[in-house]
Amino acid sequence: MQIYEELAQIVTEAHVTKNKPLKDHTYTKLGGNADYFVTPTTGLQVQRVMQYAKKENIPFTLLGNGSNLIIKDGGIRGIVMYLGKLTNMSVSGTVLRAEAGALIVDVSRLALDHTLAGLEFACGIPGSVGGALFMNAGAYGGEIKDILISATIVDNEGNIREILAEDLALAYRTSNIAINGYIVIDATFQLKTGNYDEIKAIMDDLTYKRESKQPLEYPSCGSVFKRPPGYYAGKLIQDSGLQGYSIGGAQVSLKHAGFIVNKENATATEYIALIKHVQKVVKETFGVELEREVRIIGEDGVDIPHSVGKGTGT
Repeated sequence: MQIYEELAQIVTEAHVTKNKPLKDHTYTKLGGNADYFVTPTTGLQVQRVMQYAKKENIPFTLLGNGSNLIIKDGGIRGIVMYLGKLTNMSVSGTVLRAEAGALIVDVSRLALDHTLAGLEFACGIPGSVGGALFMNAGAYGGEIKDILISATIVDNEGNIREILAEDLALAYRTSNIAINGYIVIDATFQLKTGNYDEIKAIMDDLTYKRESKQPLEYPSCGSVFKRPPGYYAGKLIQDSGLQGYSIGGAQVSLKHAGFIVNKENATATEYIALIKHVQKVVKETFGVELEREVRIIGEDGVDIPHSVGKGTGT
């Protein structure tokens, strides 16, 4: 039986697509096609797809909501499993549980609705719960590790089990989820009772800061680089004279130099070339190595000549 038919038996035909354009599922609007794109709706289906791929030795890639990810122009071979259909959320007392595909923004709003404090920092993070755990997402002084109790995962042997937060090695924009081959199915957070107006005021303030400082009018992967010790990546890039610099349709944002935007039908190749150029120039100018926060996956596409030069404005 072919791969498509096997996957359709697990998740139904409505949730399997051949040659799916992955640019439809990334915030950068970049990326080639997936051979097989699967959207499970339950944790059991996640487990069964993973077990099938492992048994048949089929390349397997997990995709969250694509907010901190660049997929190369050649796309991804084998099975790409997208968890965007797992969006259930619930609250019991001060404990909030959310499935991996739920947007962390929506989770923060659910906490507000139940007058629970602790997730205000996440109100502007454009990622899923699974992705938030994967990279220990954080903003404005808060991080996932501050509130996470545990996660339900599929381990690399295909077993569903619960793992405590302290066993995920959560640190600055990292965890051991990828290293251990875990797939997050859901997460449980410990929050605290707060004051609705105070929680909302904090979230409104953080939302304003994000919308006023970040180039949300263009597709982007968010903050491209981790903060180097003792520096701010955006300021280093700006002080290197790179703000507005472009390669093809990719540009260092004129609004916030820590962002690279897909200004005009960029390819992933152009976007990645600009990232590497920024790293090179900052290293030459200040001696500082900029480490990527964004992940890059997939296969290279056909090289297409691209233009290089200064941007003319956003």
